[in-house]
Amino acid sequence: MQLFDSHCHLDDKAFDGDRDSVLQRAKENHVEGWMTVGVDKSTSLRAVEIAAATPGCYASVGVHPHFASHCATATLLFLKSLAAQPCVHAWGETGLDFNRMLSPRPDQEKWFVRQILAADSLKLPLIFHERDSRGRLLDVLRAHTGHQRRGVVHCFSGNESELRAYLDLGLCIGVTGILTLKIRGAQLRKLMRYVPADRLLIETDAPYLTPAPEKNKTRRNEPAFVKSVLLKLAAVRKEDPEILARRTLKNTQWLFDIP
Repeated sequence: MQLFDSHCHLDDKAFDGDRDSVLQRAKENHVEGWMTVGVDKSTSLRAVEIAAATPGCYASVGVHPHFASHCATATLLFLKSLAAQPCVHAWGETGLDFNRMLSPRPDQEKWFVRQILAADSLKLPLIFHERDSRGRLLDVLRAHTGHQRRGVVHCFSGNESELRAYLDLGLCIGVTGILTLKIRGAQLRKLMRYVPADRLLIETDAPYLTPAPEKNKTRRNEPAFVKSVLLKLAAVRKEDPEILARRTLKNTQWLFDIP
């Protein structure tokens, strides 16, 4: 079994004391690749530094909607120059978050659109963050279509109509440890049967969203735990875990243009 954690934050300070051990445990659990994701200028830079020094690790650069109010043209120019590094294979995470509203809605929408255009100009796939946008993220994507644009809805937790809309746009669906949680993941488990096998990605969002059963032992999520996401996904879809692991790995390699 070969696994790929398609979304984690290896730059997070939660890993500062034992990052090498975290990566070693991931390898021991058949995780052979990571996409470490930036959320602003500094974390994007750190993600690139980690990916450049870590075999099997790739980076994504971008500005999370929480930090949209701090974004500027100079920020995007810096990220575009950073994206020239060979280890950068995606742009994001970017999108809309109307739940916590840490940045005003106009700022979120303005810099979301500009990041979409930046990624398109570099022919990079996009990693989308969406929470409680009530269809607005879909409206923006439909208004700014891109030729052969690729992307993934990170940590999908929407409803059936939203799922079908994302699939109609040709996007992949990122599945996290939420799938394993008895109450919070109930609706998500029902929706997994509607996702074509060639659109599925597995991810941890580490150090956040720890899956079960690891959630009962530790608060910090880590890439090794993506195996629990894969096993639950296979059980929900009634598929062989080995076959599903190969499929999600292939999907990740295609989306992020990884050999």
